[in-house]
Amino acid sequence: MVSMAIISTAGLAKTFVTKAGSVEAVRGIDLTVAPGEILGFLGPNGAGKTTTLRMLTTLLPPTGGAAAVAGVDLRGNPAAVRKKIGYVAQSGGVDPQETVRDELVIQGRLYGLTKAEATSRAAELAADLDLTELLDRRTAALSGGQRRRLDIALGLTHRPAVLFLDEPTTGLDPGSRADLWRLVRELRDKHGTTVFLTTHYLDEADALADRIVVVDKGVVAAEGTPAALKEQYAGSPGASLQDAFLAITGRAPAPVDATPVAV
Repeated sequence: MVSMAIISTAGLAKTFVTKAGSVEAVRGIDLTVAPGEILGFLGPNGAGKTTTLRMLTTLLPPTGGAAAVAGVDLRGNPAAVRKKIGYVAQSGGVDPQETVRDELVIQGRLYGLTKAEATSRAAELAADLDLTELLDRRTAALSGGQRRRLDIALGLTHRPAVLFLDEPTTGLDPGSRADLWRLVRELRDKHGTTVFLTTHYLDEADALADRIVVVDKGVVAAEGTPAALKEQYAGSPGASLQDAFLAITGRAPAPVDATPVAV
């Protein structure tokens, strides 16, 4: 593995055993992610993308290969990995009856902060993510874009070295998507946060990612900068990433729910 990488995997694999037999969901993923990089992790349905993400975030144990995340062996010490990463799932997980402030303070307390430290960190995160005026609002009353900013704030409570974002803008309107794109860039530029992004919006990956890894059939099918992939697989750096993706996988990305969430 690459020693300077903040994420590195070698032959990372996952086999599920079912009554009908075994299924190789991930057959050997080799990848490296540099510190402070925004990596777009793409793949069609059934390619192994979600399974790989769940392994890297310790939600699923690998059945083969090796990986290190934020300098910690994934298989040997998953608990230590969890202390160094943030994970923002597609669905979020806030209590609709709690206020934004309470959610942030509770998260801080779960990470071992004192009440005073958690309160201070909540105020800091609210300022960074434009949530200050919403601190005393119940999360049930937040718009879609506001909820996603809160989800990301919760994932950043403990200042993780790596932030995993799973389909962060699905269903958001164009303005809210643009706001989250700006936020992701600021996390990298101002705080040096490494961002591991999965998305089915190829324009999003093209706009945000420093580098893209495309997985298909459980292995890495292609990787490179968006411009390099478009030139190599679609004939021009000015081509669409959709054309390159289709050439790499032979399949379109999974459909997404494009219905905007109210802001």
